[in-house]
Amino acid sequence: MKIPKNHFTFSQFIVPNFKKKFLLMFFSILLMGFFLSFLIEVGWGTDPASFLNLNVSHVIGWTFGNWQLTLNLLMLIVLIVFRPTLIGFGTICNMVLIGYTADFFCFVWRKTALHDFILQNGFSAKIAFFSISIVAFVFVAAVYMNSEMGLSPYDGVAKFFSQALPFPFFVSRMIYDLSFVAIGFGASFLSADGIQGSALGASIIGILLGPAITLVGKLVKKFL
Repeated sequence: MKIPKNHFTFSQFIVPNFKKKFLLMFFSILLMGFFLSFLIEVGWGTDPASFLNLNVSHVIGWTFGNWQLTLNLLMLIVLIVFRPTLIGFGTICNMVLIGYTADFFCFVWRKTALHDFILQNGFSAKIAFFSISIVAFVFVAAVYMNSEMGLSPYDGVAKFFSQALPFPFFVSRMIYDLSFVAIGFGASFLSADGIQGSALGASIIGILLGPAITLVGKLVKKFL
């Protein structure tokens, strides 16, 4: 399938209903980092991109936020070359904020009683935190991606990828997300500590994200 050419313009950063969309995007990204920190603490799986980043950063000895920013910069180059119209304020905010927000809250949880609470209460605490966090994360991620403020490099490449395949968006999104889970799982074999998080949990989120983006998109468009 031939993908149409796109040209970058600064006007694409200033969209209709800018203030409302910017606030929606900004707080959705902060909440993604917040709920991601709970998923990391529980250890049952994160979103596919974070799963890969957790395992690769652990192997190379970087913080999660530093490696995530580095990978996003590399993927941003792909967008600049092939799909520059997908870039906006949301692209920059996502690149910088999610990883470091998750790092910050993980630090907070380890310095407070929450970390010990999850460990001491075992399965019951984990199932509660995981269930709430996974639903909340998928929801705010879908809100962010439908705010029309520019996609993260990861999500932008996913959209570019979906346009190259003869499948509905949610199907190509599943293929894309699950491929990142597979890469993260492969990277875990290079670590003496084994896998970080859960490939199964990341796969579940990868399967849910595509349909959630489509569903929540209809609600967000009504709000905007």
